Amino acid sequence: MRRRGCLAIGVLGALALLAAVFGARFAFGSAQVDEETAFVVPSGSTLTAVAHKLEDEGLITSAEGFLLRAKLLGSSDPIQAGEFLLPAGIGLGGILDTFQHGEVIRRFITIPEGMPSILVHEKLMAEPLLTGEIPVPEEGSVLPDTYDFERGEARTAVLARMQAAMRNYLAEAWPRRRPDIAVDTVEEAVTLASIVEKETALPSERRMVAGLYSNRLKEGMYLQADPTIIYPITRGKPLGRRIRQSEIAAVNDYNTYAMAGLPKGPITNPGRESIAAVLDPAETDALYMVADGTGGHVFNSDYAAHQDAVDKWFELRRKRGEM
Repeated sequence: MRRRGCLAIGVLGALALLAAVFGARFAFGSAQVDEETAFVVPSGSTLTAVAHKLEDEGLITSAEGFLLRAKLLGSSDPIQAGEFLLPAGIGLGGILDTFQHGEVIRRFITIPEGMPSILVHEKLMAEPLLTGEIPVPEEGSVLPDTYDFERGEARTAVLARMQAAMRNYLAEAWPRRRPDIAVDTVEEAVTLASIVEKETALPSERRMVAGLYSNRLKEGMYLQADPTIIYPITRGKPLGRRIRQSEIAAVNDYNTYAMAGLPKGPITNPGRESIAAVLDPAETDALYMVADGTGGHVFNSDYAAHQDAVDKWFELRRKRGEM
């Protein structure tokens, strides 16, 4: 009899457990995340709004049940805004915990050194996971770097971070400048750095190029930087052809072949290293440079030696069939 009584109690316990489980499923509903799924919690959303969004997207069977379970069994911590990854088979409690304590999915966009603002604008506008419109940012206002963003974030917010990063970097770098540099203001430093950025692709040359252009500025010489010819024509996009003689002679606010001093503003968005090079240029007496055929330049302080280097460059181009 005692064994029969124990068996009966066990059966009743199992039935009670099953009743509780099925009762909970009836009261709370269930999750239906059959495969790994990205879910966005919009900024400013309430838990009620998120529950209905989950139901609308077929990830839970009942918004009201989800809310009831959250009230009775869940944490009172607030939910986060952003995009979350829900793994296959996750339950109602796991979904709520993910929104409260999980990692938001971050996505990334890279602005390389020397990208002009017109291309920064195009890159941001081409990112389908961002929202809203932005104008072309002011040239030289964006710090090249990799930035993270969330799905659905406003382009204005991402651009604001890029511009804040430039302001913050300049605020740190400018006080550390060498006292005898060729520029007097932060704005002039960014403008000269933008020329340095476009004139060499070699990190090892940046300070040397900055030193050369600093010397020319101090001497009152024309900078004669080819990228300043191109900028008024394309706003910094590749020209796609050789520069014409008429363009070299064109008088405007940027062409440093037709005027002394700096252009009226930056010709691209310079990176940290080019700005740092302008603030601490190489100590050199160089006034001239020409390409050496390997991606770098030959630097000279003497014009006759410079002309010899130019002749060698032209001869190399003829051998390559580039002339």
